[in-house]
Amino acid sequence: MRKEHDFIGELEVPDEVYYGVQTMRAIDNFHITGQTIDPDFVQSIAKVKKAAALANMATGRLDKKIGNALVQAADEIIGGALLDQFPVDPIQGGAGTSINMNMNEVLCNRALEILGEARGRYDIVSPNNHANMAQSTNDSFPTSIKVCLNHKAGKLTAALDRLATELEKKSVEYKDVLKMGRTHLQDAVPITLGQEMGSYASAVRRGIKRINQATEGIHVINMGGTAVGTGLNAEPAYIKKVAETLSEVTGEHYETAANMIDTTNNTDGFADVSGAMKVTALVLIKMANDFRLMASGPRCGLNELILPKRQPGSSIMPGKVNPVIAEVLDQACYQVIGNDLAVSLGCENGQFELNVMEPVMAFNMFNSMTYLTNAVNTFVDKLLIGLEPNRKQCQEWLDKSVGVVTAMLPHIGYEKSAMLAKEAYTTGKPIRQVILEKHLMEKDRMEHILSPEQMTTPGIAE
Repeated sequence: MRKEHDFIGELEVPDEVYYGVQTMRAIDNFHITGQTIDPDFVQSIAKVKKAAALANMATGRLDKKIGNALVQAADEIIGGALLDQFPVDPIQGGAGTSINMNMNEVLCNRALEILGEARGRYDIVSPNNHANMAQSTNDSFPTSIKVCLNHKAGKLTAALDRLATELEKKSVEYKDVLKMGRTHLQDAVPITLGQEMGSYASAVRRGIKRINQATEGIHVINMGGTAVGTGLNAEPAYIKKVAETLSEVTGEHYETAANMIDTTNNTDGFADVSGAMKVTALVLIKMANDFRLMASGPRCGLNELILPKRQPGSSIMPGKVNPVIAEVLDQACYQVIGNDLAVSLGCENGQFELNVMEPVMAFNMFNSMTYLTNAVNTFVDKLLIGLEPNRKQCQEWLDKSVGVVTAMLPHIGYEKSAMLAKEAYTTGKPIRQVILEKHLMEKDRMEHILSPEQMTTPGIAE
């Protein structure tokens, strides 16, 4: 054990760990989720700390020997090392101070090791004086959240793009599968299965655009604003430089907010990102439930889609197979919607110059992005790629429905069309059979009017 102290007092810290006294206090204080910091977030914080060290060296304030050691330590974390040295609970009081200090301590102790010094020698490399130079938790923590969200958003939109692309493929593959469209859960007019798949793809593409627009707004940062956005203890040259160095470190463009006080105390940008995910989740739920309904049965449901069989569906009913992949997409989306409420409450509960609820907001937004990404990829891999239409069943429902009579309106008028519908309902005969029996139209012309192309594209059949 080694002894470390802060202004509260002294604690023993295990020799083998890279974190220090303030991390030890957080481990003792916060037993909330049973989880530790998201590795993507750890690496995002390391990127922000690297950018800060580079900016402080550029202004001449940070000794280059110490600064380069801190940058090397940050690079190691960014590369995947030392991720087990961040044991604090992601939901915590203090607006993220424990997470910030956990990173500062790990960076300093690793930098000390690089310099050939013993861990805990903060008189040489200090978590507060060096790793946290020209910073506060109140600017480095929200900036790190933004870096992490942008990273995770890239994974999420890539997954959504896979989904949209596969749906678009299905829209072409199923363009000739005519089926009954439904409104109010009742028979309406025909539509192709390809058109339905295309509509889902269009909605998913809109979700990608929505998420991209929301994340654009979180490329504005308050680094250099320090405690309340006024820039106390940060040099103007550093404030200008740190956005540039962060852009270089991350490969994404970041710029300093025109009003850092606003950016320090308001978190509406996070609510935008969370809200974009929530709305996208609603679209995905609608799609997943349509798939479940179209695959219902198979003997006593719609049975229009044949889903890949992934696991037995019952512990008591032999042969039952459930739409488990669509169900799990639904459930992941429900969690995203719940997470959005927590983010919303956190957003409105920031008093005066700081929103201290950022840890719970970050926790829920990171989880939402992870859940959606994984659930969407699962839906593509385990359901959509192996999906098959039940062409025979689609045609059978179409033949039994009187919805196709709507296509006859421009040719025989409303009254005769209504008569056709009534007789078909009464006798159970298909519309085509009633038309021919009543000698209302020649067979070739009827088949032309009732063809998939004529019934599912704009224009009046001639």
